[in-house]
Amino acid sequence: MPHRQLPLVLLPGIQGRAEYVQPARDALAASFRVLAMPLGGEPGSTGRLDPAHGVDDEVALVMRELDRQGIDRAAICGISYGGVIALRAAACHPGRVAALIMASTPGPDWRLTGRHVMYARRPRLFGTLFALETPARLRAEIAAALPAAGRRLRFVLWHLGVLVRARLSYPRMADRAHAVEATDRRAACAAVASPTLIVTGAPGLDRIIPEHGAEEYPPLIRGARHAILERTGHIGSITRPDAFASLVRDFIERAIAPAPPREPSSENADHAA
Repeated sequence: MPHRQLPLVLLPGIQGRAEYVQPARDALAASFRVLAMPLGGEPGSTGRLDPAHGVDDEVALVMRELDRQGIDRAAICGISYGGVIALRAAACHPGRVAALIMASTPGPDWRLTGRHVMYARRPRLFGTLFALETPARLRAEIAAALPAAGRRLRFVLWHLGVLVRARLSYPRMADRAHAVEATDRRAACAAVASPTLIVTGAPGLDRIIPEHGAEEYPPLIRGARHAILERTGHIGSITRPDAFASLVRDFIERAIAPAPPREPSSENADHAA
């Protein structure tokens, strides 16, 4: 049955704005009470990010929001960069994370490439170049997820509208990239006790973060499950949001379903008789 009363914190990727995950938010809202948070430094956020602290500033922001909402425990679902925040939150605050979902998350050993380092050092200068190369990286997975030309066009127009309404901050994106590197993801994995789902795209379709990196998480997190969102790559949570939400819902229903009532023991049965 849907967990409509279960809070689910939805953390966006490196863009930092909840607008970029709106399709996933809408799909998940059919089953959960969704809190889609802007990340530190973004409009509407009450926090800032110091990349020297890794993602701990972002984790503190999540905990403050849960406190503000009067929420003791919630599922936390992080997309891409948001998955690193979700991982760290589950490691540092196990009692508050009912379930952990990491989608298209940089792997435990992911590091900036030479090109990424160049972008991060001069984010304002190279931000436009980064934005121009991204559509080419996403073309194959968008075609796979949305084979109908009309649906592809509507998706592209929606995304262009988001870019206009929720302008990207390349300096903040660069800070987030450095924050990932400063976070010990392997150590965090060892501390996670929450039921965990790792979601990746189909092999070969993620041209942003190689899916084989994220596939290293399940052996590192006790009891973690791995699910492939077919016909998607890095952005399957927004190109196929209903399928993504179904994966999350099914996982949580199994992971935190109430235990079945215990059968009376033979001793108790005899006593009752």
